Amino acid sequence: MTDLPDLPARFRAASATAEAVFWRAPGTPAETFRDLAAFAEEHGIEWDRYGERGAVAQLESEVAELLGKPAAVMFPSGVMAQQAALRSWCDRSGSPRVALPDVSHLLHHEQDGPRRVMGLELEWLTTGRETPTAESLAAVGGRLGAVMVELPLRDAGCLLPSWDDLVGLSAAARERGVPFHADGARIWESVPHWGRSLSEVGELVDSMYVSLYKGLGGTSGALVVCPEDLAGELRTWRARMGGTIFSMTTAAVGGLKGLRDHLGRFDAYRSWAIALATELRARGIRTFPEEPHIATFLAYASGEADEVNARLVAHVEEHGIVPSGMWSASEVPGWVVTELTCYEAAADRDPAEVAEQIAAVVA
Repeated sequence: MTDLPDLPARFRAASATAEAVFWRAPGTPAETFRDLAAFAEEHGIEWDRYGERGAVAQLESEVAELLGKPAAVMFPSGVMAQQAALRSWCDRSGSPRVALPDVSHLLHHEQDGPRRVMGLELEWLTTGRETPTAESLAAVGGRLGAVMVELPLRDAGCLLPSWDDLVGLSAAARERGVPFHADGARIWESVPHWGRSLSEVGELVDSMYVSLYKGLGGTSGALVVCPEDLAGELRTWRARMGGTIFSMTTAAVGGLKGLRDHLGRFDAYRSWAIALATELRARGIRTFPEEPHIATFLAYASGEADEVNARLVAHVEEHGIVPSGMWSASEVPGWVVTELTCYEAAADRDPAEVAEQIAAVVA
């Protein structure tokens, strides 16, 4: 094929027609809309209007019930959902201070929106690859508007706290009178690690943001599950932020379909990821966590990013299979890292064969 100007461009071009092992092949818009239309027709789904009635109301009801909460509010994006939830709790608490992990999505992927748009003051609940405990909260002095955990901590290899630590943190927040909010974008994938139900996790928090496309494979969208009275405040903030759009039916249908297609499969995906991690370590590729907590984890190999990525691109171009995403320099000099997310495309394969393909790229 004709050389393209850089490795990322070559990788994108080759991947467009290759077979993906990790994450999910996106399909074409036409394929996606046909699937959503068939689902909507089969289930008699009706339109929402400005986030009320129809598909949105149905989705809100189902997700609230799954997580054992009285209410849920749909948002066009998780960024909007989570910032609205935290601002609402802070307004109630009378303090703009939020304790959260220093590797939180809010700090690294939202263009400083929590501070600049919402006026929140952010304090570190944990730093780096540290999971939160009651002691973590006790170390944050002063009056807090809310405490937030990320389940799992994505930028730290999708780490989860132990169940006992999560229970202890919940109890400490309630004893202190601080609203306890969870970034549960990947909560669907997290509960198998604890052997607990979604509603058991929901009991520990005052509110939780969940994603419709991370794990569930929807097109976009998010919800916050919460008490009924907070739901009204969230709808007000959604309107203030321009999120009460004419219709969210397409995203809601994607969420409803994702709940039916994927919710019962994450335990199997996690088991496959654990098997792959074992095979990778046998080939000199390190994993973090060593045993993945969910179906997403980090893989580390010795090498330089440009050299490894050149071999990766050549492999995709020659074999028509994408054995991993691109690799980047890690925090350890001389090592590279990539994130692996194991869904149905991966789980249909032999973990040992996939590990061999990855090893061939990084060797």
